Amino acid sequence: MSTSSSSHAYPGIPLPIVTLNRVVLLTGITAAIVFQQPLVTTALFFIILSAVVFGPKGSLIFFTGSRLFAKQNLNAKTEDPKLMRFNNSIAAILLGGAQIAFLLEAPLAGWILSGFVAVAAAIALAGFCFGCFLFYQFNLQRFKLFGSQQN
Repeated sequence: MSTSSSSHAYPGIPLPIVTLNRVVLLTGITAAIVFQQPLVTTALFFIILSAVVFGPKGSLIFFTGSRLFAKQNLNAKTEDPKLMRFNNSIAAILLGGAQIAFLLEAPLAGWILSGFVAVAAAIALAGFCFGCFLFYQFNLQRFKLFGSQQN
């Protein structure tokens, strides 16, 4: 899923930023659960939603990571922006569902949905990206159904 990049203009999302995205989700959701603060998940929802809607240019995490890891990003491997958007879309859907659950006074459902995002981020940090697996399967099935398509 990753490619090497030595260019100054990123053809993909540098892996240090991808890792930062996962760490922010994991630590934010974990803190929200420990302190029982659904507003933290609300903030994360809006941060991830802006990345989904506007791409890297609308991502607070990309903006922050670009500055924090400027030197590392220059020669870092990169991840396909479509894959990052797919993963963030899943996180946004789950966190959005959590917000609805919290509004409907179903906090257990909200914490479970938020927890799925945290678990996926933790597993990805450990080396297996479940969203990447789903992305691969989605594209494989799309190819089987519709054949080769240019995007």
